[in-house]
Amino acid sequence: MKIGIIGTRGIPNYYGGFEQFAEYLAKYLVTKGHNVTVYNSHYHPYQQNNWEGVRIIHKYDPENAIGSAGQFIYDLNCILDSRKRDYDILLQLGYTSSSIWGKLLPKGCKIVTNMDGLEWKRSKYSRKVQKFLLYAEKLGVKYSDNLVSDSIGIQNYINEKYKVDSTYIPYGSDCVEQFSENTLGPYDIKPYNYSMLIARLEPENSIETILDGVTQCKENKPFLVIGKHETMYGDYLKNKYREFSQIRFLGGIYDINVLNDLRRYANVYFHGHTVGGTNPSLLEAMGSCALICANDNLFNKSILGEDAFYFDKSADVELILSKSIDEMLREKFIENNKYKIKKLYNWELIVEQYEKLFDEVLS
Repeated sequence: MKIGIIGTRGIPNYYGGFEQFAEYLAKYLVTKGHNVTVYNSHYHPYQQNNWEGVRIIHKYDPENAIGSAGQFIYDLNCILDSRKRDYDILLQLGYTSSSIWGKLLPKGCKIVTNMDGLEWKRSKYSRKVQKFLLYAEKLGVKYSDNLVSDSIGIQNYINEKYKVDSTYIPYGSDCVEQFSENTLGPYDIKPYNYSMLIARLEPENSIETILDGVTQCKENKPFLVIGKHETMYGDYLKNKYREFSQIRFLGGIYDINVLNDLRRYANVYFHGHTVGGTNPSLLEAMGSCALICANDNLFNKSILGEDAFYFDKSADVELILSKSIDEMLREKFIENNKYKIKKLYNWELIVEQYEKLFDEVLS
């Protein structure tokens, strides 16, 4: 098959979830004998035209110069180029800034779109932006031949709202086997004597609910907040909780080994995401042996099932942090979640499912 992949800033991954996925998928498809092209931003750190056998096409991307509006221009440039390439499959990762160009997508190939999460529900966006995102979602469905949902919740939503079937293929992750307590030293913490969260500091990630619960807890143990906080909302949070020394805003940490160790030795790892599909950071937490307390919603429950604690309000967080956790229960949750990563969410299985879908689409 001749396959093009658009909708990311490019590979190898320097950015986020879709880029990580595109890297794994493209590399796998090449090993299976397929001809694969990934579109990269012109300012991507990797400037070669081939990576691990994957063809790289750099297209002009003005996002650094003009902000988010640049994503629309970048996607347009990628789509216009794809019309020249005679692909069998064009895989779109997301629709936010590409679906308005749907009429320009190449007609001679099958358009497969990963619908991502429910972007229009994100509370960080104004009503006008939310309205546009809902419109973009509609266009994404309209101009695609096949849709992929990375969670059962998204699959059900698309079916109910648009009366369209989509293929459920989740995001992937790996199981981490080696950890080091030495990582904790620079942070002045000890194993299982602290709790934490890793997230973009945005309202829909339940940051305030979690931190309110921390302030209500009498234990007063360190609580690590990992995520870029040099934002308006980050400043608001730091100001609100400035008197609570146990809450430590560490900023962004991008060394995956450090993150794995911090998750592994945390007493409780809080996952507050309320919007989206199969969240990559949740799968990473499962694969790094974290004891998870997640926001009580369909997206998280469809992944974790009974192998996690759940919270809805700050009092729930306070209760979890105050209780003494049974070690047998901890190990049960951790082992069951590791099993899920190995059997349901491992990368090899995920990319195999995409290859199978592409075969079915073309046949």
